[in-house]
Amino acid sequence: MFQIVSLIVIAVLAAIDRLTKYLIVTTVKVNGPLELIPGVLRFRYVENTGAAFSSFSDNTLLLTVVTLIIIAVCLFFLMSRKINSKFAEVCLIIIVAGGIGNIIDRIAFGYVVDFIEPLFVDFAVFNFADCCITVGAFILIGYEIYDLIKGRNQKEKTE
Repeated sequence: MFQIVSLIVIAVLAAIDRLTKYLIVTTVKVNGPLELIPGVLRFRYVENTGAAFSSFSDNTLLLTVVTLIIIAVCLFFLMSRKINSKFAEVCLIIIVAGGIGNIIDRIAFGYVVDFIEPLFVDFAVFNFADCCITVGAFILIGYEIYDLIKGRNQKEKTE
């Protein structure tokens, strides 16, 4: 049952990413940037051939292969139930959904559609899938660090 729910959540999150990108391509790409909150947030159509912050630009094949491997490994761990933490499983679900959202762009177009542009800081333009990947990864890393420290503290108390 967990596997089915996981796949449904992944599909829903990836669909949200696809829908937001479709809306941006059919509106913002055609009509130009849309400032949602003046001085704070704008939607601007960008074709990103790289990874985060446009790193590895024009390496679409490499990024596609690496992303596919990461998605496959995460799905293997999720579907085989080899992870002992529900929290870590949720993080992987979010990461996989974001990876799928971006990999569809890379395979279909050779670039990822980015559109969320914060105006109050000098920051990269990104998309919903990027948010999923980043939030899932940071929360997972934080959880693992917490778990490591907690485990070490418990070990010290028993010694």
